[in-house]
Amino acid sequence: MSDITWESNPSHMKLEVMGVYDWPIWKSEIDRFPWAYDKTEVCYILEGSVTVTPEGGEPVKLQEGDLVTFAKGLKCHWDVHEQIEKHYNFKN
Repeated sequence: MSDITWESNPSHMKLEVMGVYDWPIWKSEIDRFPWAYDKTEVCYILEGSVTVTPEGGEPVKLQEGDLVTFAKGLKCHWDVHEQIEKHYNFKN
């Protein structure tokens, strides 16, 4: 299993069933920073784009409309290309 999995443009129904619209929102201006996940995160990108590069892995470009899962234990670098806004939810 990959440390980053995503689905582009999931159905509104799927997002509703998951409760995505009730999750908190996180925003970032254009930026570059390292990040490590101590829990699994599921997020839905509302706007913007980012390239996330796992340590020792290939870059993944994510953008508006992507439903993304970042695996617990993932260490990566975020390169935010345009202001990003996302709903997010952490799981153990």
